Amino acid sequence: MTTRLRLPGARLLAEQQPPAWIRDSPRAPWLVVATVCVGGLMGQLDASIVTLAFPALRHAFSAPLAEVQWAGQAYLLVLTGLLAPIGRFADMAGRKLLYSYGFVVFIVGSAMCGVAPSLPALLGARVCQGAGAAMLQANSVAIIAGAVPARRLGRAIGVQGAAQALGLALGPAVGGMLISLGGWRLVFLVNVPLGVAGAALSWLVIPRSRDLAPRRPFDWPGLGLFLPGVCALLLALAWGQGHGWGSVPVLASLAVSVLLLAGFAGRERAAAAPMIDPGLLRRAPVRAGLVTGLLAYLVLFGTLTVVPFYLEIAGRAPPARAGLQLLVVPLGLGLTTPLAGRLADRAGSRPLRVGGMAAVAVMLTASTLARGHSGLFLAALAAAGIGLGAFLPANNAAIMHAAPAGQAGMASGLVNMTRGLGTSFGLALAGLAYTTGAGPEPVTPAGSARGYAAAALLLALAAGSAAVVACRARYQPRHRRARSRAGLAVQ
Repeated sequence: MTTRLRLPGARLLAEQQPPAWIRDSPRAPWLVVATVCVGGLMGQLDASIVTLAFPALRHAFSAPLAEVQWAGQAYLLVLTGLLAPIGRFADMAGRKLLYSYGFVVFIVGSAMCGVAPSLPALLGARVCQGAGAAMLQANSVAIIAGAVPARRLGRAIGVQGAAQALGLALGPAVGGMLISLGGWRLVFLVNVPLGVAGAALSWLVIPRSRDLAPRRPFDWPGLGLFLPGVCALLLALAWGQGHGWGSVPVLASLAVSVLLLAGFAGRERAAAAPMIDPGLLRRAPVRAGLVTGLLAYLVLFGTLTVVPFYLEIAGRAPPARAGLQLLVVPLGLGLTTPLAGRLADRAGSRPLRVGGMAAVAVMLTASTLARGHSGLFLAALAAAGIGLGAFLPANNAAIMHAAPAGQAGMASGLVNMTRGLGTSFGLALAGLAYTTGAGPEPVTPAGSARGYAAAALLLALAAGSAAVVACRARYQPRHRRARSRAGLAVQ
């Protein structure tokens, strides 16, 4: 009789099923959703909280703002670049495994940030933190899609969207409070207890992965082209405002990005086991959902970028009041997403996707006509947030319904990657439209109003384009796509 040698750490590298009392509970799917919401809340909170620490970091490290801003940029570059490849790897290795250890990596990165003795050490820690956030976000929608019955998927994704909107809305307020209480280090250290709770919940609650893709060699050459290509694109967008869109650094970064991403596309068509399966992108619902999702995030973060300038300069509101007024957008989004997800489960996603983005286009246009009427202006922004809240859960659910079970992680990674790309495009394009319309410095109240109008109309055009794409997209009937699991199952 032979005995199988069991390594001491083998259990840590294999997904474990939840305890029977969780596994058999009728609330088990919603416990999974709650666990995923922890990661979503942390990710959005950390993305919006760190910008408030820039002044303190400048003072602590005696560094110029251009260097300190890399604390935010390094995180975004790593996060956005790794979402798609981690989603692909999770389809083979296990989505629970990658998600659970994402908390561990995020905790380590956060602790390293909190004790960083120098700015280079802080930037290295932010890279680690970004990798952990990518492990969390790449798998979030796939885990929900696998744990929740298909008829409840929109509602579940809506709840996750509400958690992300809450993190986005609370970031500035929480960041200011933490910095006042304990300095900039507390902004990062607060993630440690939250991450420990999230890691414990994920290991205890999330079910083992099923319907995984066959184990095949990972496409490392594809990753070597994709990651620097995306990073070069994001750097070009980030440098455009400071260096000028026709400057050598920006044009060089764009050229490098085009060459690398073109090489990546050719590599994926020829690869036996591509990192991003071209067949997934040839599915009309997936392709349309990713395009419209990118446009929606462009509109959301573009709006969050230019509205404070309008409120403070044209509206003469102090920064504290402008920050509170800006909350109408994420609050409108967060309050709408759970209801919109439930409606998408009952009526289908197309009405919410088309109607939501059409409403955003109309409300952003209307906001440019509300000069001098702050109540009407804020009401238009709140309605735009509601339109985005109607669109996002329905769009994400439609993508996951259309993705094959063995590619749920890849689809989830692409869904979340559009958020990062949309954020960067929104910051760059809305900022460019605002500065062009506002005229030379110092910006006058009238100039700020013109700049906002230029940016808002550009964003309204993007929202209208998303509505048109969503309207023209081909959908499969829901009964043909219905499935009770999409890559995970409660066992």
